[in-house]
Amino acid sequence: MSRSLKKGPYVDVKLMKKISGKKPSDISVVKTWARASQIAPDMVGFTFGVHNGKQHVEVFVTEDMVGHRLGEFSPTKKFIRHGGKMQKELEQKRQQAEISAAKAAKESTTAKVGKK
Repeated sequence: MSRSLKKGPYVDVKLMKKISGKKPSDISVVKTWARASQIAPDMVGFTFGVHNGKQHVEVFVTEDMVGHRLGEFSPTKKFIRHGGKMQKELEQKRQQAEISAAKAAKESTTAKVGKK
């Protein structure tokens, strides 16, 4: 559900104090826990360290990000992969294909050197 237009966008006050009157080149990374804060046009060019529950993920703000929330660019869950027998078989096939491609490339380079 979107925020009411009469209220305006939510931008964390402490976060705006940290960057107000400063240039992006002056500050390296601005650490913040305000994941719900919307990105304002004043924030473009700054690098924020957005906390994801474990660590601060660096987010470089561009013009395309204005209006989005800081938390959108700092995922809280890490996808490993789906496991199981099928996944192992697929990985083995992929690995065999890479090995055969590398062998073919090596043979073609040795054949070219042998012709000279």
